[in-house]
Amino acid sequence: MVPSVVPRGRAASATLAYRSRPPLLRYLPSGTYHRRVRLGIISYSGRNTCDPPGDSPVNHRQRLRAIVSGDTTPDRSGFWLGNPHAETWPILQSHFDTEDHEAILQGFGDDIRWIRPGAYKHPDGKPMFDFGRTGRELAAEGLFANCDSVDEVEAYDWPNPDYLDFDDTLTQLRAAGDVYRPSGFWCPFFHYVADFFGMENYFVKMYTHPEVVHAVTKHVVDFHLEANQRFFDVAGDLMDAYFFGNDFGTQRGLLISREMMAQFIFPYFNQLTQLAHNAGYHVILHSCGSIYDVIPDLIDMGVDALHPLQARATNMEAERLGAEFGGQLAFVGGIDTQDLLVNGTPDEVAADVRRVKAALGERLVVSPSHEAVLPNVSPENMMAMARVAGES
Repeated sequence: MVPSVVPRGRAASATLAYRSRPPLLRYLPSGTYHRRVRLGIISYSGRNTCDPPGDSPVNHRQRLRAIVSGDTTPDRSGFWLGNPHAETWPILQSHFDTEDHEAILQGFGDDIRWIRPGAYKHPDGKPMFDFGRTGRELAAEGLFANCDSVDEVEAYDWPNPDYLDFDDTLTQLRAAGDVYRPSGFWCPFFHYVADFFGMENYFVKMYTHPEVVHAVTKHVVDFHLEANQRFFDVAGDLMDAYFFGNDFGTQRGLLISREMMAQFIFPYFNQLTQLAHNAGYHVILHSCGSIYDVIPDLIDMGVDALHPLQARATNMEAERLGAEFGGQLAFVGGIDTQDLLVNGTPDEVAADVRRVKAALGERLVVSPSHEAVLPNVSPENMMAMARVAGES
């Protein structure tokens, strides 16, 4: 259970309450004890919110492995704060009176550290993919907007995996500690291919020039297959799951039909999931929006956990997902960031987390319904979410 957090205004009296150091200090670096009292990482009971080894029979990594695999019963739900937006971190740093991101995550009892490889070091400074776009709008046309020939696709200067550098990523993975570590190349091939054509052109060419769409998609996915294979070979057991994302959904349903996904998306998707499983990793898929109609397909292709469960999207409510898919895969997310975490009170957040936990069962990692937590979500609401996630 995650204990109550020390209010900032009582930090001075809190430090006076500790006449003797509890066993927790075996797990804290020298000199950090009173600082962590001030941060609220240690409650008045002397407990650490992140359940250090020795205080709990299960560490973060073991808990998440049990949740995602479904092979054993976890001790409780997991918790992932997500990947807060860059503008959110200063608010958290001010609230907790520290610039130490790791200390803040430990204060929330976060079970996950998402560590992504991404260093592409072309000798001439070229990006991994040059989409040929002049703007970032979804309607902006890309390099292959008017392409009607596979030969033109083949002539493009596709990225070279020899320019990848994993050193920084491996260093972060080695330093992560006893937490669950999703990693691997994000591979949003659905978005990349849309950028190469422009989204409208992409969808039209699925009907008018399917061979061109397949040619572009194959190059994008083949690069990521090779990049991931090379990374998996050196990462080994430093990572636990392959986490990748493609946003197939809108607020109301899929961006394209299930039939078109079966033709243009699923074959490549299946290659990525098989690669990860062959390397011994779980597969976690991120897809925003309402993707209810293809969840059975995702399960068939080996998705072990689904993220982020956009709570207010059509048919993505926790009760429906739990009733229809509970036990078939794990759930990561489900706590509404469109309204509840922004406008609700800590008590309302706590009540909703309990509802989601009851609906989705033991294979749940409590987390916001979008990982990039924006600065309009209060630290108090984030803390309420974390606290109830840790309740047995």
